[in-house]
Amino acid sequence: MPLQFNPVKIFAGTGTKDLAKQIADAYGKPLGDVTLSRFSDGEFQPSFDESIRGCDVFLVQSTYQPTDNLMELLLMVDAARRASAHYITAVVPYYGLARQDRKDKPRVAIGAKLVANLLKAAGIHRIMTMDLHAAQIQGFFDIPVDHLDGSVIFVPYIKSLGLENLTIASPDMGGSYRARTFAKFFNAEVVICDKRRKRANEIESMSIIGDVTGQDIVLIDDICDTAGTLAKAAALIMDNGAKSVRAVCTHPVLSGKAYETIENSVLEELIVTDTIPLKQQSDKIRVLSTAKLFAKAIANVNEHGSISDLFRV
Repeated sequence: MPLQFNPVKIFAGTGTKDLAKQIADAYGKPLGDVTLSRFSDGEFQPSFDESIRGCDVFLVQSTYQPTDNLMELLLMVDAARRASAHYITAVVPYYGLARQDRKDKPRVAIGAKLVANLLKAAGIHRIMTMDLHAAQIQGFFDIPVDHLDGSVIFVPYIKSLGLENLTIASPDMGGSYRARTFAKFFNAEVVICDKRRKRANEIESMSIIGDVTGQDIVLIDDICDTAGTLAKAAALIMDNGAKSVRAVCTHPVLSGKAYETIENSVLEELIVTDTIPLKQQSDKIRVLSTAKLFAKAIANVNEHGSISDLFRV
């Protein structure tokens, strides 16, 4: 019996509308119509303006701050389930609260697990995301997780730079595995910036493990928040004799004085994706599109194809 492919409909949350439009264009379908009604007290209610009965529905929304983005996604999922959608996939390019993935001290929440529980309870059948802060967050879900890899986008760009003495660097010990994964694509060496924090977003000290003399350094990270770690790591690398330094970060959270920090840093450029829209433009920030990758993933899910094929650079 031949496989049956249900109609695909792609909808955008307000937090990721531009990316959702690009994904829909890359997929070859118009973005679905959804309205967000707001009450005077700030309460809001999303509603679909077209039938989704029997459809494979893909809801595109990154759950960065404010928390309205998460709540809007949950309400969209609930509305889709009550409207008899056949299959609901939450496309969450940036999975917020992912840094809260364990109890690293007493009496704290595990936010990444809570969000997983909320999405499942709302009614999703599948989640599609990119470069989770910790890959094991996939285990917080009891449904399929399509964890897309940003290296598919970043590696071709780095190759296009033609860096002669490329060395991959991690801005902290926790990102060493991610850096080594990137280094394999280039047969490059890896150096690590070992940092110690006083508290969140505040670094006490940093040192380099490895030799950066005369090297073109590319720092690899998944999230750029205040940019303090990257700026300090880049300065330390240049002080130790590197030829150049740039950074790759999938998710440009860029809070506080991040833009100012990047502009005043020794970084030649910060290469990010569009999983989170930039709040302002910067000559030092280059944005690479994830739209085609997500569109291919949506097509493969709908047509029961392999997602692993999308990991090939």
